[in-house]
Amino acid sequence: MFDRRSRIRQTIGNILALAGLLLMIASFVWLERIPREPPPGKTRVTHPPSAPKPFALVILDPGHGGQDSGAICGGMLEKDLTLDVARRIERLLAGDGIATVMTRVGDSYVSLADRAALANRVRDSILISIHFNEDNRAVSTGVETYYAAHQITVGSFVASWLPFLWRALSQSPNFESQSLAGFIQEALVARTRAIDRGTKASQFFVIANVTCPAVLVEGGFLTNKEDISKLASEDYREEIAAAVNDGILRYRDALKQRQSTIAVTDPKQH
Repeated sequence: MFDRRSRIRQTIGNILALAGLLLMIASFVWLERIPREPPPGKTRVTHPPSAPKPFALVILDPGHGGQDSGAICGGMLEKDLTLDVARRIERLLAGDGIATVMTRVGDSYVSLADRAALANRVRDSILISIHFNEDNRAVSTGVETYYAAHQITVGSFVASWLPFLWRALSQSPNFESQSLAGFIQEALVARTRAIDRGTKASQFFVIANVTCPAVLVEGGFLTNKEDISKLASEDYREEIAAAVNDGILRYRDALKQRQSTIAVTDPKQH
């Protein structure tokens, strides 16, 4: 009986110790997120926001694959279209000297978790996920580009275990993902002349669970006769690929410009 009570007390003690450790971590993370006021009589110095370095690699994610066909219209499968367009983007980026990696290179099934894990293993990268739309209304048409409403950050892996910090960790979308989505969407509309459905925030797994700038492109509706007719053309799919390539290059140029501006205006450089 004594040994049993001793084990119970030890178990309770371990639980309390773990709870205390978690509380300390939670308190530390919470306090670190609270803005500190400057001492009386001193002015807060605000430095320009830092800009990430131009990326070294583009991760191309052709949606679906294998037993997951995605949207289907007659003999046209979304998984085939996404792979075709991704390969075209890969070729165009290579011509501009930009390295790429594909989450799938053939008609194989890759889980969403594995796609995100690949992106999170690679540094200095951006992720472009290629998809095509479907809708229960045959009139729905156009192109749109998504970014995550709440995207994980490097520091949010540990804090994500603390539910009361979730809101604080994801108060706004990732600025870089929004910026990348804007450049790609603008180029898509300019190249394809499709209806502009804009950029939108949504929690698609593959763009919400990566730390790099990430967007998901919807290149048209497989439930719209006009869109299907266009997508059946190799020339049109080449225009989609060229548009994504254009958007990526413009985003890279914008990063370089922001870095150049910050280098000139940052008071720490003087």
